[in-house]
Amino acid sequence: MKNFVLDTNVILHDANCIDNFQDNNIYIPIVVLEELDKFKKGNEQINFNAREFIRELDKITNKSIFSKGISLGPGRGKLYILMSSNNNKDVTDNFSEKIADNKILSATMDLIQSHPKQKVILVTKDINLRMKARSLGIDAEDYYSDKVESAELYSEIQKDRYISDSSIIDSMYSQNAEYTTEELELEKPPFANECFNLKDDSSSILVRYNPFINKITKIVKLEASGIKPRNAEQAYAFEVLNDPEIKLVALTGTAGTGKTLLALAAALSQINRYKHILLMRPIVSLSNKEIGFLPGTEKEKIEPYMQPLFDNLSVIKYNSSAEWNKKIETLQEEGRLSIGALAYIRGRSFSETFCIIDEAQNLTPHEIKTIITRAGEGTKMVFTGDIQQIDSPYLDSESNGLAYMIDKMRNQPIFAHVNLVKGERSQLSEIASKLL
Repeated sequence: MKNFVLDTNVILHDANCIDNFQDNNIYIPIVVLEELDKFKKGNEQINFNAREFIRELDKITNKSIFSKGISLGPGRGKLYILMSSNNNKDVTDNFSEKIADNKILSATMDLIQSHPKQKVILVTKDINLRMKARSLGIDAEDYYSDKVESAELYSEIQKDRYISDSSIIDSMYSQNAEYTTEELELEKPPFANECFNLKDDSSSILVRYNPFINKITKIVKLEASGIKPRNAEQAYAFEVLNDPEIKLVALTGTAGTGKTLLALAAALSQINRYKHILLMRPIVSLSNKEIGFLPGTEKEKIEPYMQPLFDNLSVIKYNSSAEWNKKIETLQEEGRLSIGALAYIRGRSFSETFCIIDEAQNLTPHEIKTIITRAGEGTKMVFTGDIQQIDSPYLDSESNGLAYMIDKMRNQPIFAHVNLVKGERSQLSEIASKLL
């Protein structure tokens, strides 16, 4: 049995974190509760998590939580509120400043000294706090419960698959023939809706494994809203974006690979299938300035954050006919095409809607779940993002919601993931991405 001490950011990241420590004991320093109190007000996910955790803690708490602890259930450890003098000598000799992090370190050192025969581990998503803890000889770890095993799975290039029978590719071109994975004798079975390049000695073809018919089918290069795929990965993206049977799509890739543009173009081309197209992105505040401090109305406050989405819409208008541009403007006027911030999604329900969630790498796994559970009948959700470019301070390439969703949903028939690898914004953008 181990003793885990939780930092505030672990609770703000996952309100149900105390359910994930099996039969080990959990200690929450009293200063963490003081910190949570500062996050109670607000509409962001961290504010919701703070309120949710405090409510659940109140349900199970009695006075013994400070001394004997309270049991978390059969086969599980106990939960303690850890009181501390906040002046452990080992801590104050090295870190004299009286800040919350140092109080947590002091509480952890007190616990170590009072339980010398039990392993004590500080769990925090703050890298600097982990470094400070290790400098004092304290074992410190990240919160691993919702981390994926390897982020490389979501940034690799789709590999080519090879077959020996050259007549198969010819028949797929000439007759639109479809084959099972057994007939193609592939070494490794593909994931549901996996797209790849099928090759023999002299030719190749872009294909997708369709789980609904259990066949490998030819990908037809589509054009949507004046946008044509410029590489194989973009053709893969259009293939899954335009299939109504696929309800959830993840598009990953670096800047300039066309993730948001392809999703928006595909959505507009299917406007007769969906009643509403909704583009959303999380608001990541800059320089610690909350959105409420910005001047103007709600719409004026979020407009600078939504500008990248308007830029993509402008590209589509530029590549489309005047008639199509007029239709897009009509959709906006009627409210069938709308752009907004994710902060206002809680409590909503979307039916027959094509939802595009941009910059999804800045969302936590719980936020991703909250968004997906808003989907009603006939709704398709597309999440786009670059898992190597994260602006949230307590997320990384292995713990962000986009990677977590791909890891958990992979091989589900209604889910597809495409990783875009080649920048198509411009020659200048591609060179700068590689060299700078």
